[in-house]
Amino acid sequence: MNIPIFLARKVRHAPEGSFSATVTRIGVASIALGLAILIVAFGVLYGYKNTIQQKIFLFGAHIQVAKFTNNYSYEERAIPLNTKLYQERDRIPGFRHMQGVALKAGILKTKEDLSGVVLKGVGRDYDWNLLRESLVAGRVPVVATDSGAGKPSPGSTELLISQYMANQLQVKVGDGIPMYFLGNPPRVRKMIVVGIYDTGLEEVDKTIALGDIRLIQRLNNWGPDSVGNYEIFINDFDQLEPAVATVFNLITPDLRLTRVTDQYRPLFDWMVLLDRNMVILLTLIIFVASFNMVSVLLVLMMERTPMIGLLKALGGPDPLIRRMFLYVGLNMVGWGLLIGNVVGLALCWVQWQFRLIPLDPKNYFMTYVPISWDWPTILALNGAAILLIALVLWLPTLIINRIQPVKALAFKK
Repeated sequence: MNIPIFLARKVRHAPEGSFSATVTRIGVASIALGLAILIVAFGVLYGYKNTIQQKIFLFGAHIQVAKFTNNYSYEERAIPLNTKLYQERDRIPGFRHMQGVALKAGILKTKEDLSGVVLKGVGRDYDWNLLRESLVAGRVPVVATDSGAGKPSPGSTELLISQYMANQLQVKVGDGIPMYFLGNPPRVRKMIVVGIYDTGLEEVDKTIALGDIRLIQRLNNWGPDSVGNYEIFINDFDQLEPAVATVFNLITPDLRLTRVTDQYRPLFDWMVLLDRNMVILLTLIIFVASFNMVSVLLVLMMERTPMIGLLKALGGPDPLIRRMFLYVGLNMVGWGLLIGNVVGLALCWVQWQFRLIPLDPKNYFMTYVPISWDWPTILALNGAAILLIALVLWLPTLIINRIQPVKALAFKK
């Protein structure tokens, strides 16, 4: 029989309503509450970061490659599709997708209002999966194909605009709206609004409209195999730097490379600050939980002082008695972790399933609190809690060495 575990069970099973039972419940509750808060906090943090990144990647790929220009306008120089980078794109670490797009500035104008926009022309290789999640009305534009005899198509005039633009111009799906393209002389095309999206990112919603790349190719007098820039997507954001290094070695000196972290630096710097704040929160909660457990164990030891004196008088060594109280503390930690996991995961599931807590999209870029399930982090939280609290539980048990049996047996509660 394992004597420390046997004695720990006797200490744990205190009479209902006794002081020991109340103190034990407080210790279990403090651990459960701290872990539940951490699980919810990390679920919201990762959900928020993943949602922001998905919104960024709607219009900003992990890596963009374009020609060097001497100005900061949206007018681009053509890049052919038969470059070394395009042909050897599978060499990029973590490569997922590459698409050719083109940008052209213009003005959408109605009778009462106008809006300066940047038309992003996309082709048949464009990945619409992420953008479909942000559609609030209509559909994505149909991309034109080449006409007969190898002649380039004039391009579809279907247009996807943001909810911000639709509200500003007072248009809806199915409306026709002229778009004036800058040039000498300016040219105009009648565009048909076929869809409306809403990302919540003001910088994007105020600027970007999507249409057919063939229209931009025709306006710029480009061939059907020319694009304005390449957009490269990778599977794992952690592989961004190796992918950037490979792309840099594949491009020619007249091409420039732009990371998404440089293009949207304020948002990524903000997410770094969120990570730092979460580390501070994690440290504070684990410190408070550890302090509570030390206090609870000290109280239990003070209440059991006569028992400690009796065990010492009967020849019980100090290490045995210390292990007994350590097992008592670890039992409370186990129950606290179990309850904390159940409560924390249940709260996350309810928000993930029913989206009960709303957000103001003007301030938070989304309409509800997002939840992301990161199981390695949840397991790491449990492991860190067990390890750190188990280490600090040895501190109060060292007092047992200083307890003298004669004085302990005469101790009055």
